[in-house]
Amino acid sequence: MQTRNPILDEFAKLTTGAMGLAQAAGEEAKTAFRAQADRFAAEMDLVRRDELDALKAEVAALRAEVAALKAAKTPRKGTSTGAVPPQDAAG
Repeated sequence: MQTRNPILDEFAKLTTGAMGLAQAAGEEAKTAFRAQADRFAAEMDLVRRDELDALKAEVAALRAEVAALKAAKTPRKGTSTGAVPPQDAAG
């Protein structure tokens, strides 16, 4: 046989309400923290992720271009410019 105890019913309602309030407070704190972080990032004038990725791609392309230019500038083995010995002042 099950009896209804009004004290236990009220205690259950109270704890359920407290858990709901704690959940709502957690969500509110998370929202406030996110807003604060967004405001801080806006004040710091930070770069966005897509801008950073575009800059990384541009730097990689420039590095490849520099490497290609360096490779084109270095004399090849067996060419006429690399095989001429330097002349000294005595002749």
